[in-house]
Amino acid sequence: MRVLGIDPGLTRCGLGVVDGSVGRPLALVDVGVVRTSAQVAVPERLVTIERGIDAWLDEHRPDSVAIERIFARSDVSTIMGTAQAAGIAMVCAARRGLPVALHTPSEVKAAVSGNGRADKAQVGAMVTRILRLDAMPKPADAADALALAITHIWRGGAQARIDAAVASARPTRSRIPGGVR
Repeated sequence: MRVLGIDPGLTRCGLGVVDGSVGRPLALVDVGVVRTSAQVAVPERLVTIERGIDAWLDEHRPDSVAIERIFARSDVSTIMGTAQAAGIAMVCAARRGLPVALHTPSEVKAAVSGNGRADKAQVGAMVTRILRLDAMPKPADAADALALAITHIWRGGAQARIDAAVASARPTRSRIPGGVR
């Protein structure tokens, strides 16, 4: 499974692509950020983010997209920019018919570090270890995007197998003549 993880942000939108499956070693494909300037109007910044995400989707052809679920912060302007960037990411994936998963920051921290309250340094260190990298990805937004992709492979892959097992265990209903079930 190839997953594009997106850590949405209006100034820095982290992007990370990881290949792998549950129980197998994961591999880094690519990591980076789309940057926009605070000096540019928000609509133009969103277009820049859209173009950047579209380019990554075209280049890496992921099977799914994992985006950080927006949570309440004290700074409303930060929430708005993050939510707008997340919305752009969802639209880019939806245009291609790609499944989108939203993971909370604490879910991602717990998945990669075992601690839902891990700090950015701990998450970055674990991403480095899990992907067997020589150095921690910089900036933190890039490492967070990889952590999202890792979380989705580990949790999303397991959830997909559970859903498939549940679906196959459901009894099928047969139709009784006369339209009554």
